[in-house]
Amino acid sequence: MHSAVALLTLTTERSRSLHDAESRLGAAVLRMLLEGEAGHARAVAGDLYGALLEAPFRIVVAEPALPGTAQPEGLALLADTVESAASRTGEALLVVPEPGRLVVLAADGGAAVQACADHAEALESRRGRETAGPEPDELVVGLSAPAGPDGVAAAFKQADQALAVARRRGRPLVEHEDLAAGSVLPLLADEAVRAFADGTLRALREHDATGRGDLVASLQAWLARHGQWDAAAADLGVHRHTLRYRMKRVEEILGRSLDDPDVRMELWLALKASPPHR
Repeated sequence: MHSAVALLTLTTERSRSLHDAESRLGAAVLRMLLEGEAGHARAVAGDLYGALLEAPFRIVVAEPALPGTAQPEGLALLADTVESAASRTGEALLVVPEPGRLVVLAADGGAAVQACADHAEALESRRGRETAGPEPDELVVGLSAPAGPDGVAAAFKQADQALAVARRRGRPLVEHEDLAAGSVLPLLADEAVRAFADGTLRALREHDATGRGDLVASLQAWLARHGQWDAAAADLGVHRHTLRYRMKRVEEILGRSLDDPDVRMELWLALKASPPHR
């Protein structure tokens, strides 16, 4: 019995050491890919990760839903989930645990990516039944678009951006494709963006508060009609000459020209990011 216990302990320690060595190797491969050294990454990856780098893959970045949780059980559970899924199908998988986050490279369309999505869906379903706030094992996850070894840096940024949007929206998982194919407006739900919007429109709203015009609504109508005077004036129920005067006042107050497309873009985003003032 003592011999059996000793052998079991030795086997467990070797298994743990092997897992730690694989994690360090995976971290080194990821670092090389992020630095644009795809050739070196392939050489280091060898048989362990080499197959993964020969086909399109996705990057998954996960962090705890509760801010300040450095080592949540949720990250370990997600790592086990994707590793088990990849093991069952024989997929190569690169898992890199980092302090407070988990980074995964998994084959596009493979079992590991699907397991990650299923895990997030289960978390979202559970959250829908509970109202007490995030549990210690809850995560936010960002998923990149498919990429190859030469596009890892861009894919990592995509996953990070998707994760930031997932956190703002209160969703367990957001895919980069959802951002690219959807509206840009959810990306504006940020305190810094709202502060920019309020600062940009403050002078116009202060003018309107005096009762000397309706510059903000007029600007929004004019921009929505792509600068078409007659159509925007009809929307507002005013004469086009009145609208022209108001747009001239907007330029004077802001000290910027509405002929500049960058100015029009910034004002439109500010209008969309800032709720209407009553």
